[in-house]
Amino acid sequence: MHPTASSTVLPAVPPDDTAERFGRPERGWRLALYRVIFESDTRVGRAFDVALLWLIVASVVVVVLDSVESIGGRAGRVFDALEWGCTIVFTLEYLARLACVRRPWRYAASLLGAIDLLAVLPTWLALFAPELHALIDVRVLRLLRIFRIFKMGAYVAEYGALGAALAASRRKIAVFLSFVMMVVLVMGTLMYVMEGAANGYTSIPVGIYWAITTMTTVGFGDITPKTDLGRAVASVMMLLGWGILAVPTGIVSAEFTAQRFRREEAMRRCEHCGCKGHEAAARFCRECGAALG
Repeated sequence: MHPTASSTVLPAVPPDDTAERFGRPERGWRLALYRVIFESDTRVGRAFDVALLWLIVASVVVVVLDSVESIGGRAGRVFDALEWGCTIVFTLEYLARLACVRRPWRYAASLLGAIDLLAVLPTWLALFAPELHALIDVRVLRLLRIFRIFKMGAYVAEYGALGAALAASRRKIAVFLSFVMMVVLVMGTLMYVMEGAANGYTSIPVGIYWAITTMTTVGFGDITPKTDLGRAVASVMMLLGWGILAVPTGIVSAEFTAQRFRREEAMRRCEHCGCKGHEAAARFCRECGAALG
């Protein structure tokens, strides 16, 4: 007996990572609200997320323009009204996110939940500490939702690969930075001894500051060596800075490449026996000897 259209059971919506972590409601207004706020697969949910992204961009632009004295002086009241309007909308949206999930504290403790809270907190805190108002630009981090909304999962994976490469290289980078700090300390002390307070090197920390700006090829020019020996040391520091700046890039790039090869090796699977983890250049399976594809 074939099932009729009326007896056909529709498949349940497969729970995504968000549903498993925060808890997807089963019925009622909370489920309807959850579909609009968290599920960008639906037409209403996608429209809500896109509108929210535009509102985030508009609020950041308002704060940036308000910091320009010539613009903020003329349209200050308009910017204040727009800013408070955006803040109220974001606050209501944050509360709605907490209300429509079954585990609100888990959402509040997540990365996106913390960013949502930081997006509205500076405006409310600015009522008591006005200097905190500039921190409102942190809400630009909410644009990270664009990867989920427009299905840019590959970009999220690349972010993860970059983070993994940096984490795997942390010890090498720490050793490199310790070497740089020793060089900066020695050169800064040397310039303090050679140039002295008469030429602007009034203390060892000032000499270290000069060494850092010179080694990184920034060179603000507020402190410059006046003696021939000091200029010779400065020339060595500039040439040394060129080589040193390339080292962290090489470390991370090498780790990035190594991880890519490890992923390729892990994906190579023998079709005959199912053995995994063959080297990229391997032609035969190490277990059964069958030719690899």
